[in-house]
Amino acid sequence: MTELSFPIIGFMHSPYREKFGIPRQPNLVDVESYIEFVAPYHDILAFEGIEQFSHLWILWNFHANKQQKEHENKFRAQVRPPRLGGNAKIGVFATRSMYRPSPIGLSVVRFKQVKKVGKALRLYVTGSDLLDGTPILDIKPYIQYSDAIMDAQSAYAENAPVKKQVLWSEHAEQSKNDLLQSKKMTEQMIHEIEEVLSFDPSPAYQHDEERIYGMSFDRFNISFMIKTEIIIIEIKITDK
Repeated sequence: MTELSFPIIGFMHSPYREKFGIPRQPNLVDVESYIEFVAPYHDILAFEGIEQFSHLWILWNFHANKQQKEHENKFRAQVRPPRLGGNAKIGVFATRSMYRPSPIGLSVVRFKQVKKVGKALRLYVTGSDLLDGTPILDIKPYIQYSDAIMDAQSAYAENAPVKKQVLWSEHAEQSKNDLLQSKKMTEQMIHEIEEVLSFDPSPAYQHDEERIYGMSFDRFNISFMIKTEIIIIEIKITDK
């Protein structure tokens, strides 16, 4: 046997509507999202006792990886991790790259609650790094005494990324205030946008301080520029 298949138990609903801008690791940004389960996995009895755990492991599928689908019969032994500038190659099994033989992701998130919303069953979490619509394969509790290895070594990913200060241009500030006043945006959303941008979502090999980047977050389009130590939200936030 050389292949296996797994059922999809649910789908992630998150404000990350495109891959660009998603935190490169889980639990960097305290953004709320939820998994909505499909039958027969939407039985609330399957989650009895889960509230006793603060964190959960989520196993999921890299469903939006077009390059993987185009080369699904070709094994790529080496990839270029963003943390190494996008130029240095390293073995695929020494990375968390999405370009893998089995397109499976693993993320640890903070548990918030399980609740019924109409006929749907939802699991709310924070700290997810999953694209909206990601298929979920399994959920397991995080076990502190065995999963937290305090003397672990992490090679090129030893240190957490450095956060940058996020500022708003005059036009963007006005747009933000208008959206707050009209209740199309909340203070929590603003905090989440600033947190996501503070980790500099741009490719590590790009260093153009005049370039304007665009990012989709929830129903908003956000434009920003990246300086050496700061990120400037430069143009109006567009409510789609």
